[in-house]
Amino acid sequence: MVRFAATRLVAALPVLLLVSLVSFSVMHLIPGDPASVIAGPAATNQEIDAIRQQLGLDRPFLEQMLAWYGHVLQGDFGRSILLNTTVWQAIVDRVPVTFSLSVLALIMTIVVGVPAGVIAALRANTAVDAAVTGMALLGVSVPSFWLALMLIVLFSVILEWLPTGGYVPFAESPVDWFRSLLMPSLSLALLQIGLLARITRATMLEVLRQDYVRTARAKGLPRVMVIGKHALKNVMVPVITVIGISFGLLLSGSIVIETVYSLPGIGRLLATSIFGRDYPVIQGTLLLTATMLVLLNLVVDLLYAAIDPRVRYGR
Repeated sequence: MVRFAATRLVAALPVLLLVSLVSFSVMHLIPGDPASVIAGPAATNQEIDAIRQQLGLDRPFLEQMLAWYGHVLQGDFGRSILLNTTVWQAIVDRVPVTFSLSVLALIMTIVVGVPAGVIAALRANTAVDAAVTGMALLGVSVPSFWLALMLIVLFSVILEWLPTGGYVPFAESPVDWFRSLLMPSLSLALLQIGLLARITRATMLEVLRQDYVRTARAKGLPRVMVIGKHALKNVMVPVITVIGISFGLLLSGSIVIETVYSLPGIGRLLATSIFGRDYPVIQGTLLLTATMLVLLNLVVDLLYAAIDPRVRYGR
């Protein structure tokens, strides 16, 4: 298992290198000058040139890139142009918000999506199956920002059950922390529940047609044992793939949700940095997000190997 994990990790290093190279290159091709943003609209050309020189933006592109890689290898992501703090500190301060939001949304997705898909498969071609399939299609089709706004109108404006936005740290109040993340997590989860339910349903239907399931039924085993022990375990391999993809989508979708709900997370930090041309923060955030996704894929591969040992040996 250790060798399997090491092989997957080494294979991920070129991906991180490519992501960092693309993010650094693209941000320098986007029109706009961070020195002008920092100096303000009333600044003179001399003041803008001085700021540009101070930030190193007057140096050739290749020189800037090599200097950035050199600092990154030492664990230094630079300083934020707009926040007056290090990029690492700006990211670390916001990781708990995005991580809490994504994990809570993932839990909602798994708890609802997997059972819904299993039930739909067991009740195939019935009203229950049609209802689950219809809700799944609706969840996949609804735009996240529109759904977030509708939830605010319903639960905050009409019912007055939940706050419209903001974030309360867990250390201050666990209850208020949960209330501040409930609607944003629900907004993210509803879009992924439909995808997970449909994949689970399709996989379960295929597994139920296999010979070993028919044999288990012919032996007179209880239906709960047939579904839980024989069918569900084989369903989990493709389902884990979807769960991994869903978690990646939850992380990327947090940009819109955090902006709508005014959550101080990584997604909102990235959006603010893009508008402000804060190159160091953008590059550091993209590199961190790519690293998290690579590690997530590694975890999914390890779960594959744990469920199906044939994966370890490439069979």
